[in-house]
Amino acid sequence: MEIAEHLEVLDTEGQLLARAAETAGTGAKVITCPDWTVRDLLRHTGAVHLWAAAFVAEGHASPEPMGDAPDLEGAALIDWYRQAHGDLVGTLRAAAPDVRCWAFLPAPSPLAFWARRQANETAVHRVDAESARGGAPSPVGTEFAADGIDELLRGFHARSRSRVRTQEPRVLRVRATDADDAVWTVRLSQEPPVTERGDDGRADCEVSGPAGQLYLALWNRGPFPEVTGDSALSTLWSETSGV
Repeated sequence: MEIAEHLEVLDTEGQLLARAAETAGTGAKVITCPDWTVRDLLRHTGAVHLWAAAFVAEGHASPEPMGDAPDLEGAALIDWYRQAHGDLVGTLRAAAPDVRCWAFLPAPSPLAFWARRQANETAVHRVDAESARGGAPSPVGTEFAADGIDELLRGFHARSRSRVRTQEPRVLRVRATDADDAVWTVRLSQEPPVTERGDDGRADCEVSGPAGQLYLALWNRGPFPEVTGDSALSTLWSETSGV
């Protein structure tokens, strides 16, 4: 996906998040994150938005601490979140394509990284807000979901902090059934997972289904649509993959 496409997703997802928070109320429990209320969700996501925007706007070349969210409630907090989200979208849209700043996952450019990362951050937390609101969550688009699965598997879980480990080498296959070239082979061991695109013909377990549902399952926001083979590996993912 291109930067402009990620920014469109980011814009839409933030608006949906705020709307769901407004309907649920800031005191509502977030079903997908049982320790959080909507207030916690808004304060976290808004602080992340401002933190991300600062790297691009100010050109920070190394990690910076995240600032605290204001001690607000109700409509005032939702308004603050909308402002933080709008500031992020505006900053990324106005940034020069060759802007230089810190990023923590491989990407074609820092701007591409932050547009993709914040689109995914917001999409996942939009689902959280909608769980507090109740009812079916808004769907995650197929192309965006497949791209987000790639970020999760080949970005987040390639890092040393991934806890998805096995004592003996095992192979987990991830297959989005409604997207082209959307198959990943995840090699598990005592080291961080190593993920490659494609299907080499051998897997101990395969998780599959529509990209949008699979995306949410891999982010632990829903069940895996289909599991074949050794389900202990899909359970391992669910129990250890939180980032």
